[in-house]
Amino acid sequence: MMSSSQRELHTTSSLPARAWVAGAVVCSVIIFTTVSLDAQLGDLTFTELPDEVGTFSSKLPNTPEAREAGKQIYMKRCMPCHGINGDGNGPVADTLNPRPRDFTRGLFKLRTTAWKDAPTEADHFRTVTRGIPGTAMPAFRAFLSEQERWQVIYFERAFFTDKFPPDHQAKEVSLPSEPANNADSLAKGKAFFQEKLVCWTCHGREGRGDGLQAMILKDDWGNPIRPRNLTKGWQYKGGSSAKDIYLRITTGLNGTPMSSDWAKSLSDEERWHLAHYVKSLQKPLKLGEVVLKSRFIKKEIPLNPTDPLWDQAVPLDVSLSGQVHVAPRDENPSVDLVTVRSLFNDKEVGFLLEWDDRTKDIKNDEVPPPTPVSTETAKTEGEAKLPYPTYPVLYPPSKDNRFVPYNFRDAVLIQFPVKLTGSSEKPHFFLGDGSHPVNLWYWMADKNEDAQANPVEDQNANGYKSPAKVQPPDSQDVTGKGQFSNGHWRVVMKRALTTKNAADDIQFQRGKLIPIAFHVWDGTNGETGLQRSISSWTFFLLEEPTPVSVYVYTTAGIILAAGLEFWAIRRVRRSSRKE
Repeated sequence: MMSSSQRELHTTSSLPARAWVAGAVVCSVIIFTTVSLDAQLGDLTFTELPDEVGTFSSKLPNTPEAREAGKQIYMKRCMPCHGINGDGNGPVADTLNPRPRDFTRGLFKLRTTAWKDAPTEADHFRTVTRGIPGTAMPAFRAFLSEQERWQVIYFERAFFTDKFPPDHQAKEVSLPSEPANNADSLAKGKAFFQEKLVCWTCHGREGRGDGLQAMILKDDWGNPIRPRNLTKGWQYKGGSSAKDIYLRITTGLNGTPMSSDWAKSLSDEERWHLAHYVKSLQKPLKLGEVVLKSRFIKKEIPLNPTDPLWDQAVPLDVSLSGQVHVAPRDENPSVDLVTVRSLFNDKEVGFLLEWDDRTKDIKNDEVPPPTPVSTETAKTEGEAKLPYPTYPVLYPPSKDNRFVPYNFRDAVLIQFPVKLTGSSEKPHFFLGDGSHPVNLWYWMADKNEDAQANPVEDQNANGYKSPAKVQPPDSQDVTGKGQFSNGHWRVVMKRALTTKNAADDIQFQRGKLIPIAFHVWDGTNGETGLQRSISSWTFFLLEEPTPVSVYVYTTAGIILAAGLEFWAIRRVRRSSRKE
């Protein structure tokens, strides 16, 4: 039930059904476009936010006028997700993962206050300002002024005032001084993570969120919840610095299985050690480069993903986002990053692809029939007329898994243009187009289990409207092998530099920039068919050999410089003797 003050603040006329539907579709487009762009341009190129981000120059008084202004902002900016009544049941809530916060329960993850306590007003302001990475909650510092942010949080806080006494003042936990972050601190933190607190049972031995409990956890609302992949610092909801991690360990995350009880057996200093260790698990990103450089070796390209030869290749991190261009879409992809390396010799070229995945999926059920939830139909002739879910509903269809009982394979795909035109013109980055076909190397986890089978199919595509065509057996020149360990896939694919099927296969040339893109499927996440993570085009380059003349000139220069130096020294010594 809402208090009288809440009714005063939140009374509003009911919206027509058509308005709700239209609002859901429009808001979903806006939200998912923002999330996709944020994932590619913001989150994955993240740096730790300085402490001053989320602070304020002056605090606006909490007055009826401020709350009324906040109501107008809330209805425009927040209601589609959090709902008119603040219960997390907005028009687009069922399509978001994780589900929007239910303010009425008074349970907030990101706080500087004790377990089950309310966030301070400063905590609330900080969250609205900085946003929450890995969710649909954007950083509103880009959309709202400081005054507007205060107004909207005063309105939102009225949703949960009845959960705490009228005179309740949330108090921040103390933040003791931080000890040195050194090898000794990391060793102690690792012992807490692996042994004393057994954090790995949820977060996994290497922190990838693949622990024994990972797939059965639920939040306080009964929704499935996955433990954080601690190697992905860009997805830390409350910040990725050691200070932020210390606060999450100390205060816990209300509404989740991550309770502060886990840390009560640790002293302040010991919690810092644990924070330092968790911080050390974060993957250092290598983004910004746009060219994957293949390194020349004289040995055979290894098919084993863990062969030490792959350490000689320079890695490139490529960001991925959900395929949201055509139905059926995937606004909640599992894989947002793939790391790629490449080696080549005089005969063949190989690629090592690595990405995180909580589960090894080696089954592949038939694709279920499309569900007409929020649908769109084909607008052009020849396109399938079946209704697909434009924005898949996550809660339900099931409280345990959104696609139960279906099981789909894990998979990865490398995409090249069939022809290199020598111009800036490229095929469409999603499976090419009618005028610009693409060559696909498609690796499948289920076929990888058969030691006698080749888990890679050599395919071609002319756009998403038609299924990719598998090349005939005598043209299947790509081989591959995958290995799964501790929530991490490593997959190698390799092929001869040139093939007999020049009409359908990319032909590799040294020193030439070749467009390359990547697609990844996580079966447990319900990804199959067009529902996948995709990258845009980047470039691939077989490095040119260093000309012999470079070595000759360099050696001659060294000899000449040494000779001149020897001559100068002898001359100085002769002059000294004469004197």
